[in-house]
Amino acid sequence: MMGRRDGLMRSSSNIHQSFRGSRIVIAIAIGILMGCVFAFFYPNGFFHPYRPQTSTLTRHSKSFFQGSLSDCEADERINILKADAVRLTEKNAELRKQVRELNEKLRLAEQGKDTAQKQYMALGEQPKAGPFGTVKGLRTNPTVVPDESVNPRLAKILEEVAVRKELVVVLANSNVKEMLEVQISTVKKAGISNYLVVALDDEIEGYCKSNGVAVYKRDPDDGVDAIGRSGGNHAVSGLKFRILREFLQLGYSVLLSDVDILYLRNPFDHLYRDSDVESMTDGHNNMTAYGYNDVFDEPAMGWARYAHTMRIWVYNSGFFYMRPTIPSIELLDRVADRLSKEKAWDQAVFNEVLFYPSHPGYEGLHASKRTMDFYSFMNSKVLFKTVRKDPNLKKLKPVIIHINYHPDKLPRMKAVVEYYFNGKQDALDSFPDGSQ
Repeated sequence: MMGRRDGLMRSSSNIHQSFRGSRIVIAIAIGILMGCVFAFFYPNGFFHPYRPQTSTLTRHSKSFFQGSLSDCEADERINILKADAVRLTEKNAELRKQVRELNEKLRLAEQGKDTAQKQYMALGEQPKAGPFGTVKGLRTNPTVVPDESVNPRLAKILEEVAVRKELVVVLANSNVKEMLEVQISTVKKAGISNYLVVALDDEIEGYCKSNGVAVYKRDPDDGVDAIGRSGGNHAVSGLKFRILREFLQLGYSVLLSDVDILYLRNPFDHLYRDSDVESMTDGHNNMTAYGYNDVFDEPAMGWARYAHTMRIWVYNSGFFYMRPTIPSIELLDRVADRLSKEKAWDQAVFNEVLFYPSHPGYEGLHASKRTMDFYSFMNSKVLFKTVRKDPNLKKLKPVIIHINYHPDKLPRMKAVVEYYFNGKQDALDSFPDGSQ
């Protein structure tokens, strides 16, 4: 009985296991079938981000409107691309400007390094002080490294005109044409070939070209041209400090000349070239030209009533020789800067910058200077008050004569030509000593 029961139980268990195995097989088959269905209807996956199906009508509608919308979309796209191109062009221009500025800073830094190296080479090794009476300090500063990039056109002109990197430079406009004509006649008679006129208007440029005189007309500059075309003697005189800078940057020594100067001999044969600046003086004798001890008296001070002062008459800013050194360029910069900010006489500012020493709140200019021989580089006070009345001094032949003390410049210039070039002994007699 027990054996039969066990047999029945085993048979029932087998039937149950067989039924469960069939369900698993059926489930697997259903899963595979459903996977095939999903794969057919959802080729991008069942969990792909939701995107509504496009009906056949929608697809046809899109095809219908696509042609009409494509032109508008293309125009809009073109406009966007154009705007992007403009923006990129502006950005590129800005970057180019930054590159230029950085290159300029680098160039200046390199120039400063070269200058420092030259100064070091000029100084050499630290010297020992020699015996008493043999010690001398340096008189000259090293010249700057020429930089033709500041003005290639001017560099080409100077290369043709200058002699041993030196030349006379005179600024002129049509207001002083007659005086310029007289000056040029003396330049030719004195055999000076390295002479250049900086023309401040078209009339002077045309005159120079038609008379075989080297001329340079600057590129347009509103800040300079307005004064250059219509300015008088003093206004034009102030421009020279701005204009001369490029000459020095190009590595040339300049003998700056006003138009009221007559050349009797070649001035380059009479320069020392041992200083940053060599200038003629407004002084009229050894004391006033070269300096003297002037005693200031203040009686209220009692025992200390007398105070000694050192005096010298000013340098003339209408005739000076300038070497291309850093102190020379700094002098031009300082004078030009002050004249742009204050209403002042350029000669007064020129001397203040050149002579005022360093003191609290001010750093003086460290430029070497030399006063020219006042009989060789003669002003009109020396000529008309002293020289023409002295039989011995009348035999001297100055290098130049500057009609700076008298307003009747043109007739006195013509008289000087008559006296020194044409031998007319009484040509100077009719003029008063001063301007009365």
